Amino acid sequence: MQASTIAATAQDIPDDDPLREPIEFADTDVLLRDDVRRLGALVGDMLAEQGSPGLLAQVEAVRRAAIARRESSLPVDDLAERLSRIELHDAEALVRAFAAYFGATNIAERVHRIRRRRDYQREAAMPQPGGLEAVLASLRDEGVDIDEVLALLPRLRIEPVFTAHPTEAMRRALLEKEREIVARLVADVDRGRTPGERAVDVERIRQALTAAWQTSEAPPTRPTVLDEMEHVGFYLGDVLYRVLPTFYREFGDALEAVFGVRPELPVVLRFGTWVGGDMDGNPNVGADTILATLAAQRAQVVGNYQADLAKLMRVLTQTGERAGIDPAVAARLQAYRQLLPDAAKRLKPRQVDMVYRQLLDMMRARLEATAQGDAAGYPDAAALLADLDLVADSLGAHRGQHAGLHALERVRLRVRSFGFHLARLDLRQDSAVHDAAIAQLLGDADWPAGALDARLADLHRWLDGGVPTTTPDEATARTLAVFAAVREARARYGEHAFGPYIVSMSRSAVDALAVLALARLGGCVEDDAVPLDVAPLFETVDDLQAAPAVMRSLFDDPLYRTHLASRGNRQTVMLGYSDSTKDGGVLASRWALQSTQPELVVLAREAGVRIVFFHGRGGSVSRGGGKTERAIIAAPRGSIDGTLRVTEQGEVIHRKYGIRALALRNLEQTTAAVLRATLRPRAAEPRQDAWRLQMTELAQWSRTHYRALVHEHPDFIAYFRAATPIDVIERLQIGSRPSRRRDGGVGNLRAIPWVFAWSQNRSGLTGWYGVGTALARGIGAWGLGPLQEMARDWPFFAATLDDIEMLLAKSDLDIFERYSRLAGELHGPMFDDIAGEFTRTRDAILAIKGRDELLADDYRLGLSIRLRNPYVDPISLLQVELLRRWRAGGSSDEATLRALIATVNGIAAGIQNTG
Repeated sequence: MQASTIAATAQDIPDDDPLREPIEFADTDVLLRDDVRRLGALVGDMLAEQGSPGLLAQVEAVRRAAIARRESSLPVDDLAERLSRIELHDAEALVRAFAAYFGATNIAERVHRIRRRRDYQREAAMPQPGGLEAVLASLRDEGVDIDEVLALLPRLRIEPVFTAHPTEAMRRALLEKEREIVARLVADVDRGRTPGERAVDVERIRQALTAAWQTSEAPPTRPTVLDEMEHVGFYLGDVLYRVLPTFYREFGDALEAVFGVRPELPVVLRFGTWVGGDMDGNPNVGADTILATLAAQRAQVVGNYQADLAKLMRVLTQTGERAGIDPAVAARLQAYRQLLPDAAKRLKPRQVDMVYRQLLDMMRARLEATAQGDAAGYPDAAALLADLDLVADSLGAHRGQHAGLHALERVRLRVRSFGFHLARLDLRQDSAVHDAAIAQLLGDADWPAGALDARLADLHRWLDGGVPTTTPDEATARTLAVFAAVREARARYGEHAFGPYIVSMSRSAVDALAVLALARLGGCVEDDAVPLDVAPLFETVDDLQAAPAVMRSLFDDPLYRTHLASRGNRQTVMLGYSDSTKDGGVLASRWALQSTQPELVVLAREAGVRIVFFHGRGGSVSRGGGKTERAIIAAPRGSIDGTLRVTEQGEVIHRKYGIRALALRNLEQTTAAVLRATLRPRAAEPRQDAWRLQMTELAQWSRTHYRALVHEHPDFIAYFRAATPIDVIERLQIGSRPSRRRDGGVGNLRAIPWVFAWSQNRSGLTGWYGVGTALARGIGAWGLGPLQEMARDWPFFAATLDDIEMLLAKSDLDIFERYSRLAGELHGPMFDDIAGEFTRTRDAILAIKGRDELLADDYRLGLSIRLRNPYVDPISLLQVELLRRWRAGGSSDEATLRALIATVNGIAAGIQNTG
């Protein structure tokens, strides 16, 4: 393929060119089609150059066969047979080639979302649906006035929490190359570039694609916790740091457009992270990583502030004789000359009349002292903010509104939001670790299995001052060191540095009180109170159902109520989507989560406590994934109450926050949905009681069928390990923690590799198994009408069915059957059972929705899947063949493993919603 073809517009590509897909695009997506073709042509050119013309020809032949198989509903056998003949040294190149193609498709789709947003922004009369202006206008039309909005703003809080769950194994070097391609496409998003500019864009895109091809997708060693922090820091300290002021500006614009007022907005957005604080099952995380992570986050955000002040210095060049400057600014400058004499010597005499500029220079020097831990540094972010406020007041009083005040306000917003900590660090530990520490300190190895009342009595004596005197062993000392690190870090970084202390596998009041007892022994006490919010995490279906009883016992406990009072009577409860689905299937999990929240809201209200739910969602449907704004609207009445705290994990982080414009859109949609759910929640529904009864039965039927296979079938574990690439996933160098909490069956396998494995083999079993049996039984018991009514009028049920339908559409049972055959004699009965349940689930959802095919009413998602299938399908079939060869050789051949890892990365990027 010649360079002249590459540089041509997509319209110049002949209709018979193999790059064309047999897919019709809507008129609104013509430019998306063009971008897909242009990027595809560039990828083809790169493959011919970096591989060979033969590689490109082979890719095109396989791709055409994959398209023909999909479009003509042909058996998968012919395509599989073609791929089974490929030599090992060609297989990895072929996989990487297909991954490059749908990587280009991913980029084109993200850029098209930016294009669609710009289209709405140009049409001032029609704000983009789901955005702040559109939702505020809708609320106004429903009777919400500005006073209601202003009353909500002080307690409005949106807090995405970034976790170290890398189911998307993309290195930062590759992220940066992707960003270069996006920037070039965005520059020409409306086709306004000159031929010369477009030629430069093509060359830069070609450079990024080629350099990416020459870069290994995975690092040679497992990442450390600090590596993970650097990865998350890319989104926190780069993308979101830059986007945040724009978010507030657009929020203000929306309020002004709808209500005619522009109030000063409080801090609405905050961010959290688990990287460096998630100890659950990860021996690499502890006191040292907590302190190292906080230090790294401070260094990053302080460095950002220094860069911002340097930019402000170039803006705020006013001289007193021309603009007027408050004497307080000059006085602060003089004070800093004395505080930082060495820095003062570096001030330029020629700029002595530029008081703002010189003060900003000294503020930079003080930030440098802060980063170095020098006593002359800022004691906290509030002191830096006070300096910025001083300059802002002076500008406001001396006609500086359009002479730099807006630029200064952007920095003030960042300091108010990110402080000196960048993101709040959550801490998480398994309750069993606390039990073991207490048992060792009490000298009673049987303590964790003791009677609940006796254990509570022991903790009460401990909290009342009866501290055990047994010398901590190494494991207990490690646990206590965490609390000592918290005490040290709070003194150094401030009270906002930490989020809640999350207790995994919480099952009783003991699990929360144990944290308080250990914290006191570890010295984490201020004003005779433990300065941590303790957040029980309810993970399994049974634990979710028991959560109201557990929280009632805590609210009734006088010692815990004293602790809550010291924390403002605000209780965080974390809800586990991942393990509850692994435990009981998606329908039982969703219903347990939905039905538990209202009970906890009522319970907390009666106790005089404000409850905040922390949603532990993952990227896939099996882990609570789906559209965030829909989930918020479908949440139980009263459960949002102005606050949304939610985990962002795996490939979701990149998809939502990898590009600034998309990060902004995601934050807008989320905030708008919280506003709607809080200010005008759904009206009370008279049919709700009947729906709840039916949903309870559906959940139980689904759970019974799911557990019969996953947890009770004697051959299931063997089948799972044979019919999925779990053995390859366990060898991936993509996370700092093991894939299991401890040895054992499915229950001890982490939810991420569990879901990841079933998405790799294209079955998606974790997101729909058990649903078909339940829905079919419901239709038989009540008829189709009641379920259709629920799907039409109950947002919770509608969103649940939509999420499951999406996963069904991404699944391919013909390809999954190839994986299933790897299980030998287990294949027949297991596959028949799974395929039968898939068919039942699909048919029931189509019947309830009154549709003939999946995603019939979601053109855009269907288009996205169809664009990727011709590239993902061959990778899947190659993975099956490579698994067969690798296992036949004792799973020891490193070259085959390397090719298998390439297939895992490729499938993950292609199907998304992986883990």
